[in-house]
Amino acid sequence: MNNMKTVEQEVRFREEEMRSRSSWRRECVRIAGIIVGCFIYAIGINFFLRPLKLYSAGFMGFAQLFYNIMVDFWGIKTHIDLTGIFYYILNIPGLILTYKYMRKRYLVKTVITVSCSTIFLTIIPVATEPVLEEIIANALTAGLIAGVGIGIILRMGACDGGMNLISMILVQRRKGDLSVGQWGLICNFILYIFCLALYDIPTVIYSLMYSAVSSLATDKVHAQNINVQVLIVTKLRDSKALEIEIMGQLERGITRWAANGAYTGNDERVLMVIISKYEISRLRSIVHEIDPHAFMIVNEDVNVDGHFLKKLT
Repeated sequence: MNNMKTVEQEVRFREEEMRSRSSWRRECVRIAGIIVGCFIYAIGINFFLRPLKLYSAGFMGFAQLFYNIMVDFWGIKTHIDLTGIFYYILNIPGLILTYKYMRKRYLVKTVITVSCSTIFLTIIPVATEPVLEEIIANALTAGLIAGVGIGIILRMGACDGGMNLISMILVQRRKGDLSVGQWGLICNFILYIFCLALYDIPTVIYSLMYSAVSSLATDKVHAQNINVQVLIVTKLRDSKALEIEIMGQLERGITRWAANGAYTGNDERVLMVIISKYEISRLRSIVHEIDPHAFMIVNEDVNVDGHFLKKLT
């Protein structure tokens, strides 16, 4: 009996070790994705938006505004572009809120994101001339590229900071039914009121176009905003092991039905779970590991009314 317990303990230890290694690899991949997303975001801002003298959304827009006021109105010029540094300073209060309300792992990745964004925005030179001839084309391209970069960052379980960081906290704490991009779009009107007071109407209009496209691109890439209903049909006589793994690893509730195959007449079980689109791959891995013959039906973009935790991190 003691030998059997020792073997079981050894098996459990190895399983936990493998899960830990898998989790570590997954986090390394996410950090790499965060760095790529920051680089894409900086390209969209410095190559397409800033040469037009237009303003980004959120705290990045305020950082641009502070730097331009310092240079254009106060006549203070520096050897390096301070926009990224101003952006980092403005994010400090948001990082404090993240420490209070969000998971520590999310805080670490967000600090990495804000730091990488600051570095890329500082070292990547701002284009002296617009890349494209048409101002509308530049604004739309900037919104698309920057929005994709932000969406990648959010999908990797982090945030680029600023308004998006506050929006993530609001959505996570279920303050209304708006998405991250929609919250950001509403908050950005405050920024553009200041721009309207200091500059002209076309600057505000084109900046709003950038903000709208960026928000749409963010929501399209940020798959956590898409709710998914999954039906799992299994022939396992006892589906407890599968249910425990799903509830334990994904922290999602399950509704279980007893079913019967119309053609075979065999008894089956149907498990229904509501998850985000981002969690589908993990759910498939769990199901295929325990029951390789399970049948899965995935319905995307379902409307959920009631207690449903939006896991944005």
